[in-house]
Amino acid sequence: MIELYSYFGRAIAIAAPAGIIIWLFANINISGISILTYIANFLNPFANLLGLDGYILTAFILALPANEIVLPIILMSYMSGGNLVQIEDFKTISDILINNGWTILTAINVMLFSLMHFPCSTTLISIKKETKSWKWTILAFVIPTVCGIVACIITTGIYNLVI
Repeated sequence: MIELYSYFGRAIAIAAPAGIIIWLFANINISGISILTYIANFLNPFANLLGLDGYILTAFILALPANEIVLPIILMSYMSGGNLVQIEDFKTISDILINNGWTILTAINVMLFSLMHFPCSTTLISIKKETKSWKWTILAFVIPTVCGIVACIITTGIYNLVI
């Protein structure tokens, strides 16, 4: 039972600062553009190689504390909102994604990268604690992330050859 409290303590210690960072990035504007948009624009060329866009890649990075917030961050970014959103209506979500350039390739690569990318930060902390090794923690981050990047690049390449 104590281990469970320790796990939740680590999750809270990471989630609270991450939430503040996400809020700040979405709400602080420089020359009328949010920091989140600057980051997304910077990442956009690499994200395009993966069949994604900069907002999607930014969402994955910002969701390191909790992978389940990737889609709310993407929706917040597309809607230029300053808060994470939860939309229950699938049609509304579909419309937002399509209006922001999502194609079948985007959807496939988001699913691929969701399956094959770094684990959440709480899991990484647990790996470090259990193995007492930075090597295994770094490998647990790098290996799936590289696999996800490669899988998305290959999928994008095949898609572009066929279409």
